[in-house]
Amino acid sequence: MRILVAGWSSVLHGEATAGDVLATEAVAGALAGAGLPFDTAWSAVMCPPGGLRLDDARPEDYTHLVFVCGPATGTPVAELHERFAHCERLAVGVSVLDPSDPATAGFHRVIARDRPGADAHRDLAAGPEPALVPVLGVYLTGGQREYGTLRRHDAVRAGLEQWLGGLDAARLPLETRLDPRDWRLPATPAQAGSVAARCDAVVSMRLHGLVLALRAGLDRAALEDVVARLQARLSTERALAEDVDSLQVRLTAAERA
Repeated sequence: MRILVAGWSSVLHGEATAGDVLATEAVAGALAGAGLPFDTAWSAVMCPPGGLRLDDARPEDYTHLVFVCGPATGTPVAELHERFAHCERLAVGVSVLDPSDPATAGFHRVIARDRPGADAHRDLAAGPEPALVPVLGVYLTGGQREYGTLRRHDAVRAGLEQWLGGLDAARLPLETRLDPRDWRLPATPAQAGSVAARCDAVVSMRLHGLVLALRAGLDRAALEDVVARLQARLSTERALAEDVDSLQVRLTAAERA
């Protein structure tokens, strides 16, 4: 006996949400707690280092397939039925839109979180408590024509984005720009500062991003550490390193502001 756990975070064109992954972790935790052998299958995008991609899973290695979370319908679900036809197939924590849908009816058992005419059940994602990571506010900017030939915004931004992508942090795009017409932007300085105050750290290409962080009481040492890491990361490219060096100058200017 061996179980394969799959879901929308497993299929090639699926959309992996935080809820999908949390529900998958809840099922994996329950199986591990029961001492049952299982593997979790991931899409190429979501597969962690050393993990199993759904495309690489051999159907003959499994006796059971457990599909977790999301709507129990659609082509990817139907394809799982075909590929793992010999397995006992279960759907857990899913939404049932039409019980007669072949993709839904193809499961030997469905434990739904919601279905027509039935009471809703607690979503599996509400079970396990996720680990918390630092919240990192990020102020990036495109080219500002006012800087003329001194402008290297695109290169600096590309370096920052590559570096930020490797951090285990909740990266929150922020703006110093105000616009009361757009709900996605702060309308007042107080609104912009309130968001910065709720971050654990801030990385900014804009002087006033650092000013907002310092006004909110973020530790200067933490900001200097970010600068030091960027300097080490970008030291191989002199132009970028010089731009990162300028962050130190901006940091000092922001502190004195």
